Amino acid sequence: MSNYDSSAIQEFKGGVWVFCEQRQGVMMSTSYELISEGRRLANELGTKLYGLLLGSNIEGIAKDLGGYGADGVYVCDHPLLETYTTDGYTKVICDVIRTYKPEVMLIGATNIGRDLGPRCAARLHTGLCADCTHLDIDMGIYKDFLHTASTLPDARIEATDHAMVMGEKHDVSRDLKMTRPAFGGHLMASIICPRFRPAMATVRPGVMKKAPFDQAKADACEIIKPEFSLTADDMQTEVVEVVKAAKKLVDLIGADVVVSVGRGISKDVEGGIKLAEELAEVLGGVVGGSRATIDAGWLSADHQVGQTGKTVHPKIYVALGISGAIQHKAGMQDSECIIAVNKNDTAPIFEIADYGICGDLFKVTPLLIEAIKAAKAAK
Repeated sequence: MSNYDSSAIQEFKGGVWVFCEQRQGVMMSTSYELISEGRRLANELGTKLYGLLLGSNIEGIAKDLGGYGADGVYVCDHPLLETYTTDGYTKVICDVIRTYKPEVMLIGATNIGRDLGPRCAARLHTGLCADCTHLDIDMGIYKDFLHTASTLPDARIEATDHAMVMGEKHDVSRDLKMTRPAFGGHLMASIICPRFRPAMATVRPGVMKKAPFDQAKADACEIIKPEFSLTADDMQTEVVEVVKAAKKLVDLIGADVVVSVGRGISKDVEGGIKLAEELAEVLGGVVGGSRATIDAGWLSADHQVGQTGKTVHPKIYVALGISGAIQHKAGMQDSECIIAVNKNDTAPIFEIADYGICGDLFKVTPLLIEAIKAAKAAK
């Protein structure tokens, strides 16, 4: 579109948008998480929230997005969108964004989202912050986040109302503040996109909490069918066949109980993992691990909890031999109940634990297992 100018930020009044990923007609849980988070951001901006849904014969699943907070859903239904292709999805998304001009665009940092986000941002001539773990717009809420999650002095935090952009002071009150891990998770960087719109971010799955479903809001959700064009000539690739390989991966994000191990199992790695598996079994949970256990090759990458792994919110999180570095805590500190076992009574993990046991995990864990079994037997 000839009148599209990503730097004319005053023209972008189309609300907050979320790309809602579906696969074979099934909505991905990340979409509901982002719609829930998008609702909060839209409220802070005083604007509306819309989902953007692409596929073939997918209108039937669009209304559910309203149940998690969407005011409406732009449904782009076309046979060529049945299977994801970079070319097809990028063209349609960019065409619709150029027409309706949203202020914010959120995409899940899934395999598809990580491919799609940069392509769209490049074509739309705007910025993209990848793998975000926290989002804010309201300055008061953002400052509260900085007070609790950063080591910045209070004076520096209070001075974040403005930023220097191209040598001039810029009011950041309506900018999306996107926070992501940097330098391998050792730092957290907050990034804004002051000069272009939409502000785009890919968000790590499992980071944002899904809101409760509201059927009344789902029924009231507006379905919008935007005009767009897509032909075979727009596609540089053709999907001939989709072959799925079954690989059993641990579902950390969906688990109610996670038992994680850390460097503390180093004196007997196999024995430590076995104890974690036994404890997870009696609790009905799964086994996770800190980055140290993944880097050492003790557990596969799908077990990793933390900033550079998965962010989890289980009902019970058990940390065995985990010191509690800030990168790990960022991935599990919102668990409903945290139980920590560590022989170092000054370990940072105890700062956020609901229950802390100072002792050798190889001695404490068997006692926990037996106690749980006994309690179950008594019932």
